This record gives sequence, C-alpha cells and structure tokens, in this order.
Amino acid sequence: MMNTILVATDFSAASVNAAEYAAEMALVVKKDLLLLHIYSLNVSWNQIPLTTDNTNMSEDADTALNRLRNSLHERTGHKLTIGTEVRTGVFFTELEASCDRVKPYTVVMGSQGTTAAERFLFGGHTVHAMQNLQWPLVTVPPDARFLYVRRIGLACDFNNVADITPAPAITALVKDFNAALHILNVGKETELASDIVRESEVLESLLGEVKPQYHFIAHNDTNQALMDFVENYHIHLLLVLPRERDFADKLLHKSHTRELVLKSNVPVMALHK
Repeated sequence: MMNTILVATDFSAASVNAAEYAAEMALVVKKDLLLLHIYSLNVSWNQIPLTTDNTNMSEDADTALNRLRNSLHERTGHKLTIGTEVRTGVFFTELEASCDRVKPYTVVMGSQGTTAAERFLFGGHTVHAMQNLQWPLVTVPPDARFLYVRRIGLACDFNNVADITPAPAITALVKDFNAALHILNVGKETELASDIVRESEVLESLLGEVKPQYHFIAHNDTNQALMDFVENYHIHLLLVLPRERDFADKLLHKSHTRELVLKSNVPVMALHK
C-alpha cells in the first residue's frame, strides 16, 4: 500500500516537468512511479458531439507514455520501476478510480500549462483535483525543479485543527524526508487570541513527535504573508489542509497566493483527513 507515486500527465511541458519532479521524489522516498494519461471519448463543443478516432488516440497516448517513461528511466539511471496507464472517461472520475485502485503515496500534477490552452484545460483539472481529491496531491509549478525537501511548511488557520489535520500523514511525510516542519498562522492582531492558543496546543499534541516550529505573523494580507514566509524560510514543500471548497478557492484564486501556487518554484501539497 502507498508504494507508488501517481503522475497524471497530458504531455504538456508543465506536466512533463511535474513527472520529472515526481521521479526525483520517488528516488528519495523509494517509491514506484505510475504515469497516467486520461482522455475523454465524448468530446463536444457547444453541445455538438465531435467525431474522434479513439483507437488512434489510445495508440498515440501509449506511444507518448512510453516515450516519457524512457526519458524518466534515463534521468534516474534506471533506478525506478515505472508503469504506464491510459484511461478513458471524465478526468476526475478516472483519476479517483486509479487512486482507489493504486492507493498512491501521493498524486503529482503540473499546476498549470504554459500556453493558454494548457492553463484552461489541464490547469482546470489540477485546481478541481486539489479541491476534491481525497488522496495527497502535489501540484508542481511549470519551472519547479526537485530540491531535497529539508523544510516543509504547513499553512494553518487554527480552526478545529483536530477535525482537519491528518497528523499521521504529516508526521510520516516529515520523517520520510527527515525535514523540519514549520507551521504558519497569519492573523491581523499582534496578540494571539485565546482560541488560537488553545488550537495550537491541540496541534502540538497531534504533531509534537516531529517537533514543529510555530510562526504567528500579524499581517493584513494573508496571501502575501504566506508568500513571504515561503521565500524567507526557504520552504521546499508547502502543505495545505482544505477543509472545504472555499478555503481551497481562497488559496488558489486570490492574486498573491495564485502567484505562489501556480507560478513560483514552491510545490504545494493538499492533504485531506
């Protein structure tokens, strides 16, 4: 169980970069790699079905997957076991089905493409998966390169942490990389509210084994504070704990944090309890 990193790819430059990132990660945590491509049989435009040659599409996908697999074998010195899979259907439904079968250590996707079409198509899939996929998901910015994960950041609003914090998964991740865990809370007040203090004590009871460092920052712009923290503390991987869609929407769509998630060199991992 959880011996595989699953990479969803559409063969765009951004998703190939994400696959290369995943391969480097797999070497460190000693996992296998599964390259997954999903295409839809029912393509339509303004409700008008379009004819597609499904046989050719499948053959093209197999060829592209094999090419990517060979490239990753060369990149990693043939040290990884790399599988490939082509699925047909609705992207998120098929991704969920693959995850339920494989039970991946994590899923890795490019955060967005570099062209307008790639941003609209695959980028939209990534945003939806980050909001809704119950398996760990790492989104990799187009220009990100794998750096050994020495410092992991956790953005936390300290609201009902016992209900949303997947403590075993976070603890295992920190141990896998032998990393330092930095927990960040951003508020508008310079003094900590009593509920923040209480929730931080709960979080300490959950994550105390990995000795996290806590950072409480007073700032009027949560997103800007988060970006500054990631840069100043040289965070290699940022964890978010989406509690519901509006939280993930805030993380992904407000301008400053959108810049962090979609354009910076810092991959973001969504974890659900």
